[in-house]
Amino acid sequence: METPELGTTHVECEECPIRHRAVCARCDDRELGLLEEIKYYRSFDAGQTIAWTGDKLDFVASVVSGIATLSQTLEDGRTQMVGLLLPSDFMGRPGRETAAYDVTATTEVVMCCFRRRPFEELMNRTPHIAHRLLEMTLDELDAAREWMLLLGRKTAREKMASLLAIIARRDAALRPTTMGRTLEFDLPLTREAMADYLGLTLETVSRQVSALKREGVISLEGKRHICVPDFDRLLVETGDDADGGMLV
Repeated sequence: METPELGTTHVECEECPIRHRAVCARCDDRELGLLEEIKYYRSFDAGQTIAWTGDKLDFVASVVSGIATLSQTLEDGRTQMVGLLLPSDFMGRPGRETAAYDVTATTEVVMCCFRRRPFEELMNRTPHIAHRLLEMTLDELDAAREWMLLLGRKTAREKMASLLAIIARRDAALRPTTMGRTLEFDLPLTREAMADYLGLTLETVSRQVSALKREGVISLEGKRHICVPDFDRLLVETGDDADGGMLV
């Protein structure tokens, strides 16, 4: 995939909604200025492919808004969703020229893109960027291990609650004024996509959402808008203890 044309969208770094969570989180004013010189924005429509596995990527990017899925396709055509890209997540790997997964926008997605080679050079000169990217990579590894637990050991109800908790927590982190209040967010995945991601059937996903709604753990406005009146109660439903492990 060639480097996209520069768009007309421009957001000053200090006003960026992911400023304190993205790869630039530890950058000082000088370093932000250097990033400004190599960044541009690109938007993708819901359902649009951002990258195919094996595509040449001349850029890396942070998700500013929206959500994308990571998936792999087997030789016989079967597809498995293997991850989500949420706001502030990083797409691409410095030092790797091709995409490792299919990346698809599930909602409208805006990305802050950096030309790959200048970004790699900047990493070598800017420890703050390299250190933050290492932190994010280790967080991604922890998340992958937690997802192995979810897929391998959790019940359907715990899987559904875990996915809702992940999305609610990330949404609240980007809007800290919501912490301590009823959490509200738009569910970015269709029930079919959630079933694929969680390793469940569509019918099971629908039953679990209905059960959580019926018991007051969540409320649902329309098809996608979720309200969580008591986040601690939702966490109990995930099967995790206070340290992040499974409740016995």
